[in-house]
Amino acid sequence: QVQLVESGGGSVQAGGSLRLSCVASAASAFPYSKYCMGWFRQAPGKEREGVASMGRDARIRYADPVKGRFTISQDIAKNTLYLTMNSLEPEDTAMYFCAARPYGDCGSGPVLSSGFYTIWGQGTQVTVSS
Repeated sequence: QVQLVESGGGSVQAGGSLRLSCVASAASAFPYSKYCMGWFRQAPGKEREGVASMGRDARIRYADPVKGRFTISQDIAKNTLYLTMNSLEPEDTAMYFCAARPYGDCGSGPVLSSGFYTIWGQGTQVTVSS
């Protein structure tokens, strides 16, 4: 079973930047021929919301609040998914999670819906102060 491990969170001031990483750890790397990966976040007292998604075919989707500020990318050789976050706002403060849906590319599915994914990381905290 693949495990996802996030890192890169921290505390920054508004306008700052962070880059989150999500490593898919497994002895046989990420063995699925197709997959969809996503970044989600959850602030205290709020529901988990989709931030961005990316399939092995590099098809990308972003949630409206982060368009133009966040960039999702991947390094397949390193089994790593990234989320580069620029122009951070206090409203971006949340626990950020990496998620995967193996055996199926993103396609036209609800890629920003948490129910679309079956494997989750433990999360990394991002705090943005004003």
